[in-house]
Amino acid sequence: MATSNFIDYIKIYCKSGDGGSGSVHFRREKYLPKGGPDGGDGGKGGDIIMKGNSNLWTLLHLRYTRHLRAENGGSGGGMRSTGSDGKNIIIEVPLGTIAKDFETGAFINEITEHGQEVVLLKGGRGGMGNDHFKTATNQTPKYAQTGEEGLEAQIIFELKILADVGLVGFPNAGKSTLLSVVSAAKPEIANYPFTTLRPNLGIVSYRDNQSFVMADIPGIIEGAAEGKGLGLRFLRHIERNSILLFMVPIDSDDITAEYKILLRELQKYNPELLDKNRILAITKSDMLDDELIEEVKQQLPDDLPVVFISSVTGKGLQSLKDIIWKELTA
Repeated sequence: MATSNFIDYIKIYCKSGDGGSGSVHFRREKYLPKGGPDGGDGGKGGDIIMKGNSNLWTLLHLRYTRHLRAENGGSGGGMRSTGSDGKNIIIEVPLGTIAKDFETGAFINEITEHGQEVVLLKGGRGGMGNDHFKTATNQTPKYAQTGEEGLEAQIIFELKILADVGLVGFPNAGKSTLLSVVSAAKPEIANYPFTTLRPNLGIVSYRDNQSFVMADIPGIIEGAAEGKGLGLRFLRHIERNSILLFMVPIDSDDITAEYKILLRELQKYNPELLDKNRILAITKSDMLDDELIEEVKQQLPDDLPVVFISSVTGKGLQSLKDIIWKELTA
């Protein structure tokens, strides 16, 4: 699928429906020429609702949606008849989508389950008809309530990918290659920075017909938390991953330093990311024999699991899956 088909950020002007006006009406029948008030209430305005759909993986279907207005409630009628409620507008989104107010940046709500519904903007209440306002001293009120106006806001819909494992590394660390080998996903792979311009998801098969979801997040560079490179555009996807798999190639000038730079960028973006379980994979390890691997191990951090892998030869991939599964089920 084309790269441009992955849309993870949309801004839409939304307005819920106005409530219908109450009715000013009096009962008039053949043998009751001067009946009392019987004006009905106005209907409720339609809501703007966000709904989860597990069959969606992008906000592409909303790409050209700029304005959404829910239907207004109907006016009340005689004989205490209530106006019809305005139709709701339901915005279907992928799981992992959050809604925010564009003006204030305030978080509104998020969708994490299929079929989950969240009311973003409630429709206005319908006004009361004149039947509600009769009293002992005013038995023929000639007024009713107008309907309550609906709410309006510019709402940002932002997708944060839900995955068990998020791949974190600089461009060309081998993330896309790993995903293509351990799953059926087919991300674009080439030997230049930022080949991956959108997150890719793959389902990784494990023992006894079990599986987990792995996400290839586009490469981070130093300064990403300040918006350099692809910056903030993709760092948010890492927030929804259960485990972070850091990937550093064996031919890096300094493996530990590169790992710490990646860690620092995540910390600057969101310190809570450091609370997630982490694994360090040293890629392209088919270049080394066992003796060299032992030497390299002495220089690596000892506060997280480390595995040496090669996506080309398959070296260490089963060990990597075992470590991931252990961390996921711990």
